[in-house]
Amino acid sequence: MALNDHFLWGSATASYQCEGAWDLDEKAESNWDRYLHVNGLENGDVASDFYHHYEEDIRMLSEGGQNAFRFSLSWPRIISDIDGTINPKGLDFYHRVIDTCLRYNVEPFVTLYHWDLPQYLEDEGGWLNRKTCDAYLHFAEVCFKEFSGKVKYWTTFNEPRWTIFNGYLIGNYCPGHHNAQETTVGAYHIMLAHAMAVNLFRKKQIEGKIGIVHSYTPVDGVDDRPETLKAMRYADNYCNNWVLDVAAKGEIPEDLLDALSEKGIDLSFMKEEDLQQIRKARVDFLGLNYYSRALIKPYTEGETTLIINNKGKAAKGTSKTILKGWFEQIKDPNSEYTEWDTEIYPKGLYDGLLRAQERYGLPMFITENGVGMYEDVSGYVEDDYRISFMNDHINAIINAVDDGADVRGYFAWSTFDLYSWKNGCEKRYGLVAIDFNDPELERRPKKSYQWYKKVADSNGACIVRKSY
Repeated sequence: MALNDHFLWGSATASYQCEGAWDLDEKAESNWDRYLHVNGLENGDVASDFYHHYEEDIRMLSEGGQNAFRFSLSWPRIISDIDGTINPKGLDFYHRVIDTCLRYNVEPFVTLYHWDLPQYLEDEGGWLNRKTCDAYLHFAEVCFKEFSGKVKYWTTFNEPRWTIFNGYLIGNYCPGHHNAQETTVGAYHIMLAHAMAVNLFRKKQIEGKIGIVHSYTPVDGVDDRPETLKAMRYADNYCNNWVLDVAAKGEIPEDLLDALSEKGIDLSFMKEEDLQQIRKARVDFLGLNYYSRALIKPYTEGETTLIINNKGKAAKGTSKTILKGWFEQIKDPNSEYTEWDTEIYPKGLYDGLLRAQERYGLPMFITENGVGMYEDVSGYVEDDYRISFMNDHINAIINAVDDGADVRGYFAWSTFDLYSWKNGCEKRYGLVAIDFNDPELERRPKKSYQWYKKVADSNGACIVRKSY
């Protein structure tokens, strides 16, 4: 089985990470604006300045053989205040972006929410407040109405797991909390908002398809003992099932709810009328962001420990995941890891695609895949390591398609170098280099940009094939 002739070869960005223009044209303040400014951290005030370079960036993307561009809409750029006032300047910007995509024969693949919550909603509790779901539904309705007919592919949320877990449990992203009860409430509300938007999409009979983008982490075990299989189930619920089961099947895993109750989590906030919304919402496709798998062993000892390396080589080897009573994540000594402790394991993508195909039976897109590196961008960037990484992961996709997975597109993360949240701008993912010290933010294609053009032009035929 070969990739279909309409396979999407694209790349991806996110509004806060690339747009800049954080306070231009009546854009409201976002939670990330406030959090980074108050804490004196490197921010995305300018980032890649996509707001002023979008024409150039989309043209370069198209010239690089790509036929799709995944980007997100900034909620605070479109909705000005807690009363739901629409900002026409924000809508006009995204009309220009979408129209530019269409002019260059690039499919716009639109994410409604990629973590930049309006600060006026954060002030009211953010995702801990049920009213944020209603505000999100209004935002979604405005976008559906405004861009319907131009956009064929919609996704409700990017990576609910990371925005909730990092914000309310691990505490390394805004709002910086460490509370399991809040994490459960936030996770529930963000998936409820997702379901509400999907149901509205159906009710309004919006043209196109709607899905969700999940940070997919296939779970492997150290062995097949019963206690390891139980730990793997805990890990799969933690990493994947509370998003994918809800989006694809309308089901919250019962054993996850039982396990949360056993840990003392109060689930009384779950209301029947909201659960009905979740049960009837079904996505048309799954967007899967793949960076690594999780290798799991049974829990042995110690308190819950969740450490994410946002400092790169200065903290390499410090990442750690222990869920007390549930599981421990370990490192495979035979694997290669990035400076940020991300395992490079293409076979995990192959395995994960086949598991998702069997479990959900839905079309899938790899909506992010890439490798972050330190790079000297003062000259031509010969990023052979990125080419090797992408080749091996695209090979994994082709192998999975050969074995029955319905994969319809691949989006490299990222279109160009951008602001990588708490990792700042030194962690570079782009196919195109940007010198952030240059006032003009000149764009220069890397070697991987040229290589990816050959991949797209040949519909993957030039990939060096490997078997597992």
